[in-house]
Amino acid sequence: MKLMISSKALYSTWMYYSPDRMLIDCGEGASTYLGNKSFAVKRVFITHGHADHIAGLWGLVNTRNNAMGDKEKELEIYYPKGGRSVEEFINFIIKVNSNLKYNLKIKALAVGEEVILHRTGAAQRVIRPFKTHHTISEESFGYNIYEKRKRLKPEYRNLEQGEILNFIKKLGRDAVTVEYEHKILTVSGDALPISVEDAFETDLLIHESTFLNENDRRGNNHSSIKEVLKLAKLAHAKTVILYHISTRYERNIRRLVSKAIKEVEIEIPVMYVHPSKIFTLN
Repeated sequence: MKLMISSKALYSTWMYYSPDRMLIDCGEGASTYLGNKSFAVKRVFITHGHADHIAGLWGLVNTRNNAMGDKEKELEIYYPKGGRSVEEFINFIIKVNSNLKYNLKIKALAVGEEVILHRTGAAQRVIRPFKTHHTISEESFGYNIYEKRKRLKPEYRNLEQGEILNFIKKLGRDAVTVEYEHKILTVSGDALPISVEDAFETDLLIHESTFLNENDRRGNNHSSIKEVLKLAKLAHAKTVILYHISTRYERNIRRLVSKAIKEVEIEIPVMYVHPSKIFTLN
């Protein structure tokens, strides 16, 4: 799983998920750092309409239009249905880029609506948004990426290979298999801790952790590290990445994260995105 994340709370947040050539959020500087990778981006999924998560859209659209890259590649931008700030900003971008040399697709998503990211035969990878709580004035989403797979129905799983093949030949593959979904990636966006159900058994939980000290929180629209780690334990997440960390903790991040891991007694791998560094996962 190749992943690149930049997240400095209040300033800019974006993450590039290489397997599906997509961005989740597009904060300021995304296209500047990605450079030629900007032309590889096929889709952008916005969590909410705050400036630090959408300001880079103008640069991305403009770069792909004017730089010496492939103009045949379509760019798709998805955002929460009812997200007025996103709509107004995108309308402005389109207005000042009226002569786009490539196809720009804009679509508002509803909770649970599905976008196919990749399809290979019967297997496919999809993304679905879920509702989160950030601010009252702006719609906000988190996103889950699933792989849809097939496996043998329970009554066939303990049979010998030859017997299974005979049943497939006789009844057809669809009759002996069942489709299931495997959650490979969960992104919270800016939010209070997401539900256990939305994060349940995800391979990778990428959750905002603005406050590494719960006593620093003012208001009720961001998460603290202990809340996130407790959520990860309850949800049986396999790995956690903390992001959107406040810059007030820059000098003490390692110590504070280690302290929280010890106090919550979480045993799964926990990583974090430093506010002043690009995080990469290969």
